[in-house]
Order: sequence, then structure tokens, then C-alpha cells
Amino acid sequence: MAKPKKPPRKKAQPKGGTKKPKGEKGAKEKSKGGSKKPTSDAKAAPQKPQQKSKQRRKSPWREIRLVLIVLIWLSVPAAGFIAYVAHDLPGSDSLAGPKSAPSVTLQASNGATLATFGSHWGEFVTVAEMSPLLPQAVIAIEDRRFYKHGGMDVMGVIRAIWRNITAGRLSQGGSTITQQLAKIAFLTPAKTLKRKVQELFLAFRLEREFSKDEILTLYLNRVYLGAGSYGVDAAARRYFAKPASKVGLAEAALLAGLLKAPSRLSPARDLAAAHARAALVLNGMAEAGFIAAEDAARAIKAPARLAKQQAGAGGGAGYFNDWVRAQLPAYAGRDAPALTVRTTLDARLQRAAEAALATGLKNISARAAGQGALVALSPDGAVLAMVGGKDYGASQFNRASQALRQPGSAFKTIVYLAGFEAGLKPDDIFDDAPIEIAGWAPRNYSATYQGPVTLRKAFAGSINSVAVRVGQHVGIDNVAKLARRLGISNDLPPDASLSLGSGELSLIELTAAYAALAGDGARALPHGIREVRNRGGDIVYGRSGSGAGRVVSPEAASAMRELLAAVVTEGTGRNAALPEGLGPAYGKTGTSQNFRDAWFVGFAGDMVVGVWLGNDNGKPMNRVTGGGAPATIWRDFMTRALSP
Repeated sequence: MAKPKKPPRKKAQPKGGTKKPKGEKGAKEKSKGGSKKPTSDAKAAPQKPQQKSKQRRKSPWREIRLVLIVLIWLSVPAAGFIAYVAHDLPGSDSLAGPKSAPSVTLQASNGATLATFGSHWGEFVTVAEMSPLLPQAVIAIEDRRFYKHGGMDVMGVIRAIWRNITAGRLSQGGSTITQQLAKIAFLTPAKTLKRKVQELFLAFRLEREFSKDEILTLYLNRVYLGAGSYGVDAAARRYFAKPASKVGLAEAALLAGLLKAPSRLSPARDLAAAHARAALVLNGMAEAGFIAAEDAARAIKAPARLAKQQAGAGGGAGYFNDWVRAQLPAYAGRDAPALTVRTTLDARLQRAAEAALATGLKNISARAAGQGALVALSPDGAVLAMVGGKDYGASQFNRASQALRQPGSAFKTIVYLAGFEAGLKPDDIFDDAPIEIAGWAPRNYSATYQGPVTLRKAFAGSINSVAVRVGQHVGIDNVAKLARRLGISNDLPPDASLSLGSGELSLIELTAAYAALAGDGARALPHGIREVRNRGGDIVYGRSGSGAGRVVSPEAASAMRELLAAVVTEGTGRNAALPEGLGPAYGKTGTSQNFRDAWFVGFAGDMVVGVWLGNDNGKPMNRVTGGGAPATIWRDFMTRALSP
């Protein structure tokens, strides 16, 4: 009898679940997401998605509570910062401001009045009363969404950030006109986070309390527009001799352009820069739809012209007055009350300087010398006279302090002085012969060479080859260092050409450097203010001390004076020789390449005087040299100044 077959033995279940059967049934079970289980388990399977659904519908209050706790904790320092910023916000009464500018009276050294400046706030004019072109120009260049935002222009900030990023530098700001009014009316110029946040808070307050036209009116009547002018009416009268109601298109664009940098772009300082900025404003007005593109193009081609300025009560001292007024805020603050400033200017010497320069320029009018300047200092740097140009009314650009020109051979004084500090003597011999340095081969003015000569003779005759050799002997770096010790701050070329005056500097800088030789080696600091008093007579500032102290040894200064005297007695500066009885004269001539600049700088008695002739555009003169007209003008002034 056959044995019955045994039922197949069940395989042990692997850990972690049952092993799914192969084939179609297993595939179906797999698709259902379950394993092979008893029927009772299959009935319980639908409960799993129900449990997941409950998890998704779980209450979010725990997460919300956590977020609220974080926000509450963050609000504590935020509220503290807001309280810190807001506790000292000024009130709106600050908008009243002064009705006129603090008056400034400039006095000569003897107390006589040079000039009085006041009313630089002009008339208070509303937007409706001024030329409509003025607010349009300002809005076009400063805040095109002014009438749309509520004090802060988010789109403007984003646009400014993007343009700064693409430009790779901070080229634009995002402040609105309202924010700018808040800053100039209520706050200090300090660049701090607190000040910026306060500016924003105040801007929102202004937007709540005033209409847009009122905000624009307040802004245009308070903003600084250069040359001591606050508000558009004062600036229009200062630059164009007309009220704000009469301003034309080109004039409105020029005034609006000054808002970016009123001192640097002032047309009284740099008319070309002011016109370039005005062109941007005009294009902006066209883009904003205020004017037609054709009108903008015509105004760019015919830019605003400045009105002729009066020199003021101080005669022709307008250049000096402007120079002093520009420095005054550093001594008394920008918002100081009425001030009386005792200056260093000598009215008699100022008249002598004006007459000497005017006569000298007239005498060479046929030789293409269009401009000139003269500055006279005491040995400690006090400015006794300053003439910054041919005609202050026609141009307020100060060629005595602002123009940077090549001094030519007048710089050789510093080269030889460095040689004497290094141990050279006036009778030391140097070879006057052709020289070449790194492909540069300077020539003598005469195109001839004398062979071995003393330093005294070489300096008196202004021999170029010897000056270059002295510069090489002491080292160009040492020459530049000495120039800086003497007060020349402009960058100088670090090569052999410096020995022949290839660097650019101002007349007042070079004259002050010579003053160290007249003062036995003490550095002279050019200054024009002796004392400042407020309305009550209290001294706000009083000058004391002599300056930076000795920067040149007495021995080197003495040797240099010996050579400067030889220039006048037997060298290129014979035209500077003074009449008998007025004492010896010391000085040096200078002529830059192609006769673009002609100088004479020297001293006699208790004065150090520098004279420069040339053209503003750098056009060569007709063979005008330092030993010619500049030396003659120097002698003319010194004769007037030193005569009893």
C-alpha cells in the first residue's frame, strides 16, 4: 500500500514580515501594498490610511505658538531700538529755521571792513511762486516718484542698490526729497544707523503733516546750493542775478544739478563741471516728460551763463574773501550765528597787488598771456594779499589756490635745497653736459653746455642738466619728501623729470615752501583767519602758535638764500632786482614746457611773494618766461609794498 504523501512543510517566516509569493497573485498583493496575511488582518488594512490622514490634520497650534514666542522675543530689542531712536526726535517747529543767513563780516588785519555777506537765504518762495522749471528739474534728478510715495521710495531704493551693484561702487542713493528735508532740517550729517532711521521716521511725519507741495517748498528754500547760498532764490540771485521766479530752463537745470555736490559743482568754482551735471538734469527732465527732448538738446547746447559778480566792499579782494569763507565752517561751524572775522589781509598790499598784476598783464596783452595770479605771505604763512585772476567779476576761479600748474625751474629751489641737506655746498662743481636717464634726455634752455660749473652758477643760470644731476645725486624720493615737509601736498612724479618741475602744484603751495627759507627753515602754513567772534563779541576762534616748526636746517636754508640772491643779481631773475634802499631780493624764475606757465617766486623784507602767468586752458604763451613779465610784476609789487 502506498504511503500517503506528507503535506508540504511550512517554511519559517523570515524576520520582519512574510515572504510574498511569486507570480500574478504576489504581484497583485504587492500592488495593494500589503503582504500575505490572514483574512482578519486584511480587514484591518484600510485603517492605515485613516491614521495618516489624522496625522496630516494634526493641530498646527504648536508651531504657531513657537513662532509667536520667537516674534515676541525679537520685538523686545526692536521696541527698545525704536524707543532709543524716537526719544529725541525733534519737533516740527525746527522747520521754521533762520529767516536769513548768518551774516559774516570780513575785516582786514587793521579792523577795516573788507566785505559783509548776508541774506544768503534769499526770499522764501513757494512752489507756486517760483519758476515751474525749478521743481521739475529737482524732481527729475532727485526723486521722480516724489508725488507717488509716502516718504520712502521702495522702488527707488531697490533701483539704487541694483545700480550700485552693477557699477561696483556707491554711485547712487535712495533718499527721497522728504528724507533729504528731514536730514537738513532736523538732523546732523553724521552717517549712523540711528540718524538714518530717525530720518525715515521724520520723513513719515512730514508726509502726514504737510502736503507734497509744502514739503517741496520747504526743501527748495533750505537746501545748500554752493557759494554760501541756501535755497533756490538765493542761488538764483547769486549765480544769475535774478529771483527764482525768473529762472529759465538751462538755469533751473544747473541749480538742480548742484544738489549732488554743491561745493564741488558750484559754477563759481568749476563752471564746466556744473554745465556737465546740468546736461544730465536736462536729459532727466525729458525722460520724465517735463520737457521735450528738443528743448533739452537746445538747452544743453546753450548752457546757463553766470551774471557778472561784484567784487564787494573789499575792492578786488573777492578771491581772498571766497577763500576765507570756504574755510570758515571748519573754525566756527556751518550754522554759527552772525560772525565777525578778523583776517590777515593788508588792504594797502592788496591794492598794490591788484595794480601790479593788472599793469603786467596789460603790458604783455599781445603775447597770449590771458591770466595771472599773485599771492603775498608773511614768513609764517599769513596771507597779506591775494589776487586769483585777471577779473573776479568774470571768473571766480582762484588761480592762486585752486589751479594746479607745472612750476618748471621754480621747483629747482627744492631740488638744490635737498642737495644742501645732503651735504653739498654752493661752490661744489657739477658737469653741465648732456645727460640721459631711462631714455629721457633733457636739454638746457639755451641748447648749449658750459662743462664744469659751480652750483651757484648753475642755479643762477637755471641750467637744466645740473639740476637733473643734483636730483640724481640726492635721490628723487628725497626731493619729494622734502617737498612734502615744506607743505606741498599734491602727488609728484617719482622720476627724474621732477628735478625740472614736472609735478603740478598751486601758487600758494610753492610760495609757502619758499617762506620756509625766508623764515630760517620753519614751515609756513598758509592761513587767512586770525580771529572769529560771534554776535556777542565772544571769541569763537583765535589763532595761536607759529605752525609746524622747523623743517629745514638753518645751514641748508642759508646756502639756499645765497643761490636765490645770485639769481636776482647775476642770473635769470635780474628783472626782479629792487631799487636801491629797499633791501636785497631773493627769488627764482620758472618756465614750464612750451611756455605754458611762467613763474617768479621770492622774498624781500618780511614778505614772500609768488607770481604766475598763463592760460586756463593750458594754451602756450608767446615766449613769456619767468624772468620776464612775472619777475617784473614781482618787482613792481615789492617796490610799492616796501616803499615808505
